[in-house]
Amino acid sequence: MKYENVVEGIFLSRPNRFVAEVDIEGIVHTVHVKNTGRCKELLIKGSKCYLSKSNNPNRKTQYDLISVVKKDSLKNRKTELLVNLDSQGPNQVFYDYAKEGYFLKDIIEIKREFTYGNSRFDCYIKTKDKEHLIEIKGVTLEEEGIAKFPDAPTERGVKHINELIKANSEGYESHIVFIIQMKGTYGFMPNEKTHPEFKKVLEEGRSKGVSIHCLEADITPDTMKLNKNSKSIPLMF
Repeated sequence: MKYENVVEGIFLSRPNRFVAEVDIEGIVHTVHVKNTGRCKELLIKGSKCYLSKSNNPNRKTQYDLISVVKKDSLKNRKTELLVNLDSQGPNQVFYDYAKEGYFLKDIIEIKREFTYGNSRFDCYIKTKDKEHLIEIKGVTLEEEGIAKFPDAPTERGVKHINELIKANSEGYESHIVFIIQMKGTYGFMPNEKTHPEFKKVLEEGRSKGVSIHCLEADITPDTMKLNKNSKSIPLMF
């Protein structure tokens, strides 16, 4: 997945969850934020960020904020921690990854979005002997080298896991895939402090056969991708 017309900026403020004020080459622009989550630990005044400029001259905001360099509390980290904020990116990179056969083998059919029960899941894959339902979650929160989800309470996330548990009992293979939108984390855990119910239902899902995967995306200022060498992040719960 490649972003076009990428430029560097300095984050200034976030008036609301949809827009931010960013200094680009000395001019303050109102830009679209491609993530409606809190991201408070990332969107800090003075942080270096990267934006993609739209080719549509009629757009109200000409730039999309796509990634930010985290102001790091981990003192021994040797390189900058670049975090992709695009909430739609994980679905696209996972779909490309799965289409190449890196997630499951012997694929007969793959499609984005599939309605089951009262939920719409991000991906459906049919292999020669199973049907698979896959829910994808992008992870932008990192604390002391550990990736965590969610960064805010997510009743929708709880609902999805409960539906995956049900689907698994009815013969589907159910998966939840966490896409880590940064490099260099060494483990993943649910963010119990923010949403204890999510941790509880994720543990229940695992005990009832829902497969949990954590994959580290390769992040640069203008790309995000998964490939056959993508690192699997260990679970720490």
